[in-house]
Amino acid sequence: AIKAEIRELAEQGYREVTLLGQNIDAWGRDMTPKQKFADMLADVSDVPGIERVRFVTSHPRYMSDRVCDVVKEKDSLCEMFHIPFQSGDNEVLKGMNRGYTVERYLTIIERIRERFPGDTDVAITGDVIVGFPGETDEQFENTLKLMEKVKFDACMTAAYSPRPNTDAAMWPNQVAEDVKQDRLQKIHRLATAHALERNEKFVGKEVEVLVEVRNVKNPTQVMGRTRLNKQVFFEADIDDVKGKLVMVKVTEARAYSLTGERIEGVPLR
Repeated sequence: AIKAEIRELAEQGYREVTLLGQNIDAWGRDMTPKQKFADMLADVSDVPGIERVRFVTSHPRYMSDRVCDVVKEKDSLCEMFHIPFQSGDNEVLKGMNRGYTVERYLTIIERIRERFPGDTDVAITGDVIVGFPGETDEQFENTLKLMEKVKFDACMTAAYSPRPNTDAAMWPNQVAEDVKQDRLQKIHRLATAHALERNEKFVGKEVEVLVEVRNVKNPTQVMGRTRLNKQVFFEADIDDVKGKLVMVKVTEARAYSLTGERIEGVPLR
């Protein structure tokens, strides 16, 4: 059914699809007989007309080495992994009932980077929550340490807020709001610094951009994305390049976007 839907999208002219699931690596576990997400990824990777296939979100509890292998093997699968870590402290992760440890998470990252060793070969993004009930200063520092080890391409940051009908919402050791906001600002600054550091490695590189829209802030520019989901802006006529794959040389990096110049003489695809 999934592959049939992707075929329909290809027939309509779409060139990129995203497989979306809250814990997408758990796909197939509740089927009879059980199926594996990695096998499904491999199966949908060869639909004619579809140049790029992305998937989100991977849960560290379920993610397998085979998923990394399939991404490496199949040309259409984009080399990007969104893997929430939520905290860099094992006690906090246990309180969250996340089902994995910091060590397990870092092993996943290590295995991804073994398969994609270059600085611009892969993008890894994550999610983090600060101020979970009972989180100490030391535990928060452990989260900063994990971020320093990984250096995410992007990191979605949030302060804990109680959810109805959850055990943690009733715990007496809630973190003060001002402490949560202070930690959120610290983690946001670190995430932004790492994103810029990662993007600066693309300056001077040639990247393939799938053009999406005109840049509303500069109508002479267009915006598209690389295989690693990096936003790229460059001078072009949107009517000529929308929906096309364009080779661009990156000339400038910001934390969450790149600017470049179209490489002349390379035909559009």
